[in-house]
Amino acid sequence: MNTYIFDVDDTLYDQAQSFHKTVRKLFQEPLKDEEIDQLYKASRKYSEILFDQSEAGEISQFEWQTGRIIAACKDFNIPIDTEKAAIFHETYVAEQNNITLFPEVEELLNLLYRDGKQLGILTNGEEKHQAMKIEQLGLNRWIPAEKTFISGSIGHAKPKREVFEFIEQKMDLDQSKTVYIGDNFEKDIIGAKQAGWHAIWMNHRKKGLAADAVYKPDYEVHSAKELLYLFSENS
Repeated sequence: MNTYIFDVDDTLYDQAQSFHKTVRKLFQEPLKDEEIDQLYKASRKYSEILFDQSEAGEISQFEWQTGRIIAACKDFNIPIDTEKAAIFHETYVAEQNNITLFPEVEELLNLLYRDGKQLGILTNGEEKHQAMKIEQLGLNRWIPAEKTFISGSIGHAKPKREVFEFIEQKMDLDQSKTVYIGDNFEKDIIGAKQAGWHAIWMNHRKKGLAADAVYKPDYEVHSAKELLYLFSENS
């Protein structure tokens, strides 16, 4: 393999940390860590659904950003209105100004960079917001701007075939020698496999895989440590 493309959110860093801090700041309910984890997972589930609706023009970006926490809170009978949901989103974004790479991911990027591998980023989301996170994580140490791709600036989002084709053209990729690494099975793994790429599932949330799944990852790891070990073992 000579090209490695990475997802960003919950692949290169722990997205739940910003969510936990936001909940602690804004919610008066005394929630335990495991309860916040469940709320986070629900929020991510609804975020994926509403993101697709936003991409299709069915709802506004604001409705996606606020609707995900509103729907998640409804599942757990936590009262929240649109105004508080908007504050939650703003606070959550502010907390993401403090995100840091998994230490093992930083080591992995150094390893791949030293080995002369071509590296890239493909992330779904609004351009300005994702660019802020990419800058905060310092990813330009390994990956130049011209190999950093955000769905909001492309006009297509994962798992659509068009977004992978766009990157293939921009980076002159050989599909058979390209690996995509991401945490979301539907968006990342299915998208990459449909495009003819190899795929590594960074499944650190330990989600189940349907027995009848048509596409399966080439490798599945459950932590950044396992991801680093996979590459160290095969180098």
